[in-house]
Amino acid sequence: MTENSKVSAVVLGVFIFLGLATLGYLLGSAAIKFKEYERTVTVKGLSEREYEADIVIWPIQFTEASNNLGELYGSIERSTEKIRVFLEENGISQEEITFSIPSITDKSAQQYGNQAKAEFRYTAIQTVTVYSKSIKPVRTVMGILSELGKQGIVFSGGNYQSTTEYLFTRLNEAKPEMIEEATRKAREVAEKFASDSKSTLGKIRKASQGQFSINARDKNNPHIKKVRVVSTVEYYLSD
Repeated sequence: MTENSKVSAVVLGVFIFLGLATLGYLLGSAAIKFKEYERTVTVKGLSEREYEADIVIWPIQFTEASNNLGELYGSIERSTEKIRVFLEENGISQEEITFSIPSITDKSAQQYGNQAKAEFRYTAIQTVTVYSKSIKPVRTVMGILSELGKQGIVFSGGNYQSTTEYLFTRLNEAKPEMIEEATRKAREVAEKFASDSKSTLGKIRKASQGQFSINARDKNNPHIKKVRVVSTVEYYLSD
């Protein structure tokens, strides 16, 4: 190999070495930056609001009994009419009141073995339902319903069919502000974490909105609804 060839080979080797060294440095620097860029913190933000329900569904259920089917239906009609009049006199409109078909039970068809004979052969359950957007007036009437008991109407309760429902239907109106609040609170938590760890909070990497839940505030105030949502947000961190 000539002297010039040796020099060329050495120069080429030096350039290759420098190139590989530079490439290694660049790759190492990029890896460190990428690793730093991938540092994240995941936080949750909660938003809770209380709203009054805007619809009440109030089933008024009563029972009647008789040994004569015709008399039983007559008794049902009279009691139903008393309830209708009472409701309308206390501010509930006719359009807000509906009547179900009576459920009749024939006790004689249910006698088995040596069971004692029932006092009344037929029993009936009738439901008058109030569906209204006027929550407060309806709740006022609920408090004085016992006045009808003095007229001989036997009300039944304690089962699923007679449970009063309160509905909140304005969720779409509440969503934007609640999502904004939950996201803001999540960022406040993330900023506190970044400050404590001597880091800088970056952009959002990923965010997810939890489902909205609507529940009664407490068992004594089912007409007041607690609306709740939790947002989960992941932020980038940097030194």
